[in-house]
Amino acid sequence: MIAGDRCTRACGFCAVTTAKPFALEKDEPQRVAEAVRRMKLKHVVITAVARDDLKDGGADHFARTIAAIREMDPSIIVEVLVPDFHAQDWSIQIVLDAGPDIYNHNMETVERLTPLVRSRAKYRTSLRVLRRAKELAPGVVSKSGVMLGLGEKETELFQTMDDLREVGCEVLTMGQYLRPTPEHLPVVEYITPEQFGYYGDIARGKGFLYVASGPLVRSSYHAADFHPVVRR
Repeated sequence: MIAGDRCTRACGFCAVTTAKPFALEKDEPQRVAEAVRRMKLKHVVITAVARDDLKDGGADHFARTIAAIREMDPSIIVEVLVPDFHAQDWSIQIVLDAGPDIYNHNMETVERLTPLVRSRAKYRTSLRVLRRAKELAPGVVSKSGVMLGLGEKETELFQTMDDLREVGCEVLTMGQYLRPTPEHLPVVEYITPEQFGYYGDIARGKGFLYVASGPLVRSSYHAADFHPVVRR
């Protein structure tokens, strides 16, 4: 996770501290690349806190981090898990111009629950982000994820799958929401492994290239199990 540990948003599911962020550390991209080298990683997932205090939402910092990894080892698969950047095309373009292999932006939940679960973020805005990412860089794999157990209905989950496919999303992760502290949103339901398997089959039937669906699945869960066709 880059860009600090203070987030400008206060989502109901997330335990990251909400506070005024510190200034970006200019050498962080190089330090991330060095960490990747030392750990001998072949697939890297770069994410960040939301930085609504920055005009570009932190897009240039993502781009510089991708570039540092590419310079260190061009063969590494780079996946970015980005905030919505307020759906600003130019911010999305900055990240895409750096050449990530996978562009991931999580929906987190179904449309009805979005105002409860997410801070500032809007369901339709997130769909626009994924649509524009695919339109601006068709060769980059688009990915998204949702948490289950927040009170969503099955029909709503299926509608979210359809919405994601309609904007060109190709990879989907589904996992169980777990309450990080008593101050966060409660778990409404624990989904069985069998039900997760069923939802995974439904998603694959809707045309997703790859689906990870299970109680412990998270956005970066076994991310390297999916091997994108790299076009650089």
